[in-house]
Amino acid sequence: MRDPVSINGSSHNPPPLVVHIIHRLAVGGLENGLVNLLNASASERYRHAIISLTGYTEFRSRIWKCDVPVFTLHKREGKDFRAYFRLWRLLRNLRPAIVHTRNLPALEFLSVAALAGIRGRIHGEHGRDMYDLDGSSRKYNLLRKTVNPFVSHYTAVSNDLTQWLGRLVGNDRVVRICNGVDIHKFYPRVGPRLPVGPEGFVRPGTIVVGTVGRMETVKDQITLARAFLHLVQTDPEAREHLRLVMIGDGPLREESQKLLGVAGAGDLVWLPGERADIPEIMRVLDLFVLPSIAEGISNTILEAMASGLPVVATRVGGNPELVEERETGVLVPASDPVAMAEAIRVYVRDPSKLAEHGQAGRKRAEKEFGIESMVNGYMAVYDAVLEDGRRKQKAWRGELSA
Repeated sequence: MRDPVSINGSSHNPPPLVVHIIHRLAVGGLENGLVNLLNASASERYRHAIISLTGYTEFRSRIWKCDVPVFTLHKREGKDFRAYFRLWRLLRNLRPAIVHTRNLPALEFLSVAALAGIRGRIHGEHGRDMYDLDGSSRKYNLLRKTVNPFVSHYTAVSNDLTQWLGRLVGNDRVVRICNGVDIHKFYPRVGPRLPVGPEGFVRPGTIVVGTVGRMETVKDQITLARAFLHLVQTDPEAREHLRLVMIGDGPLREESQKLLGVAGAGDLVWLPGERADIPEIMRVLDLFVLPSIAEGISNTILEAMASGLPVVATRVGGNPELVEERETGVLVPASDPVAMAEAIRVYVRDPSKLAEHGQAGRKRAEKEFGIESMVNGYMAVYDAVLEDGRRKQKAWRGELSA
């Protein structure tokens, strides 16, 4: 854990501090959205710090601002009551104006923030995982209702999550703030395609289908692998002009490699693991596919759209809010490799749709999903939380004087 005093600075009136509490600072959609927010925020308006419950990886280096410290509680798996005390002590030292927890693993720690005297307490929902795919778990909803009195405001990244959360805690307390994408970092390919994968992997006329994400069960890259095999096995020409790129690491990487290798398609795919050059890889692809069985608002879909790629995605979570059917891409049922294969086949048979839908996606990303809109949304929530706190403090002082 680093020295918390170092971020307080020497200014007599520094901007309010927002502390973001997450489970782990590593590759992921929630974490990517948080990093985008911190990098694009004006330092003179709010200061920021991250508390990672369990630790962090090299992903931390994507925060290019030097004034955003990262702390870790080194929380052990399961209940670790010492982590609660370490958090309480850290918050008492940092004295943030706002604590913003994100997703279920961090929610209960808002009660610690309340005990530490932090008045501004926000919780954000960014998506679901295998332990609660549809948000109906009685156990976890009981936890949400138990912690609810400690939460002053909620944020959610999609309409799906906003409506579900509103039914649990009250619609007037939930604000939808969609993720944003850096359209200057992610942009369409101009000129020849850069080489990718092993030598000779991509040749002129090749159509490269790709996906990016943690290779874990909820992301379901196995369905994409099976869809690709279905295409290769049902179209003799596909082996010559179709390639698959799967970026990311996790247990499904080895499983996918084994499945594709046993089927004799190992030379048609590239699974390099986790990469830091995602914008460049996006510009190598022709078609982006997201096979997840649960999503909030996918950062990778937004990045693909900004990169001028059409998107084939599962009809889950916030995906229908991003993909305009037959305009910027195609939506398919989750865990249905044949339906996914047929959606990909549409683009293979008619490459003109790659350009048409890709251009439409880029325009929509520019118009509706700029990163400035996301930043402004969070700043407005932080402003509202501080204003509510000031009003309550004035009312309390008025009661005392009366």
